Amino acid sequence: MSEYIMAIDQGTTGTTVLLVDRFGKVAAKGYREFPQIFPQAGWVEHDPERIWESTIESIRSALQSGEISPSSIAAIGITNQRETTVVWDRITGQPIQNAIVWQCRRTADMCRELKQAGLEPLYRLKTGLVLDPYFSGTKLAWILRNNPEAARLAREGRLAFGTVDSFLVWRLTGGAAHVTDVSNASRTLLLDLESLLFDDELLGPLGIPRSVLPELCGNSTVVGRTRGVPNLVDGIPISGMAGDQQSALFGQACFGTGDGKCTFGTGAFMLVNIGERPLPSTHGLLTTVAWTHAGQTRYAFEGSAFIAGAAVQWLRDGLQIIRAAWEIEELAASVPDSGGVVFVPALTGLGAPHWRPDARGALLGITRGTQRGHIARAALEGIALQNRDIMRAMADDLGKHLASLRVDGGAAANNLLMQLQADLLGTKVLRPSQVETTGLGAAFLAGLGIGFWGSLDEVRAVWQLDREFSPSMDPGVASRLIESWNAAVPRA
Repeated sequence: MSEYIMAIDQGTTGTTVLLVDRFGKVAAKGYREFPQIFPQAGWVEHDPERIWESTIESIRSALQSGEISPSSIAAIGITNQRETTVVWDRITGQPIQNAIVWQCRRTADMCRELKQAGLEPLYRLKTGLVLDPYFSGTKLAWILRNNPEAARLAREGRLAFGTVDSFLVWRLTGGAAHVTDVSNASRTLLLDLESLLFDDELLGPLGIPRSVLPELCGNSTVVGRTRGVPNLVDGIPISGMAGDQQSALFGQACFGTGDGKCTFGTGAFMLVNIGERPLPSTHGLLTTVAWTHAGQTRYAFEGSAFIAGAAVQWLRDGLQIIRAAWEIEELAASVPDSGGVVFVPALTGLGAPHWRPDARGALLGITRGTQRGHIARAALEGIALQNRDIMRAMADDLGKHLASLRVDGGAAANNLLMQLQADLLGTKVLRPSQVETTGLGAAFLAGLGIGFWGSLDEVRAVWQLDREFSPSMDPGVASRLIESWNAAVPRA
């Protein structure tokens, strides 16, 4: 009997595999990290083969840890780091070069050229995005310009492009399916939000031929079946796909207009469901596809901070003021405040609503009295304050203040950070009992795609609250923190 949905959550630093039962409970979990590659300042890459190896290892680990038979898997859902760009040979199935990661800033000059050519209004109108190195389109254009082998294969019709979801489906199906879902496609700079099709007006300026593009699909439909995958039986349907942040929005059961969530991972990603029309933002937010399910498309506003959990990793690995990421909460709580220290975590530029790829991290207000605890607390405050900028922009675009914010991701377990977030947002922060909502969203989409769950109401019933954080900081203290932050951001 098929008892579980397998969710593959392929992230920036590792791959997680969950086995989810009919009650939305995680019955087993596997995880494998893989190395990050930094060829030069501002460049970030992954080896696609190491991504695939981490996926296979995580599948094996999850099945073994739960003593679960592969024959009991009803379907597979995939969620992934979104804008990371992979190219491979359709004949051999081998990657042509390292994947260019969403964090990579190598196409900043290309984005400036496109802006100088007056093309930003076109891309903003059609895609809901800004011309920033964050997105896949300029990464693919860079590959075609700078990798002669990729350019040759493209001319011969052999080059396949995809975000990580596409690459995983290709491998899981033994090369039978070259697809991407509309949520991932909406992050490429190549998809028209109104038609939900790749658009020649967007492809042309980037020099991208249609022959390299994957087929578009919805988020909750069978796109292929497993073939020749280690540790899995052949024929398992792959029936759910979504970019990681849209998947988390779905996993948080944010099905209604105005429902919002923030995922605290390597970066911080805030999305709010805006309904069935791709509304424009006037405050530097992105408009993106949330999902297409049962013939209905929902859209979202998104604001992304490039650095959140990665700031804690930097304190651990760069400054070495903590030995493990979990230590930051205790260290930050060892002082009553940050002692006037302000940390702007722009280590790879500033995202929404500022969109300054040239910005760099700033640690200000250091004195002879500054201790490790002050820096740790300033880092948590910086993460929360940059999210406040995003939520304010969302409230302005929506015309109303969000009543609450649902949170997930690894750093959502940090109680001090969640309390600071509630204090500085001035709104309730709701943490679910299951913080693996990115993978859970992929599982829900896959399950709905095969009838494992029958409706959104069934999925909504699964969501359960773990803890509510309500604003408790003295308003004067909060105002001073916000004023210091606003003064520091222009200096980053």
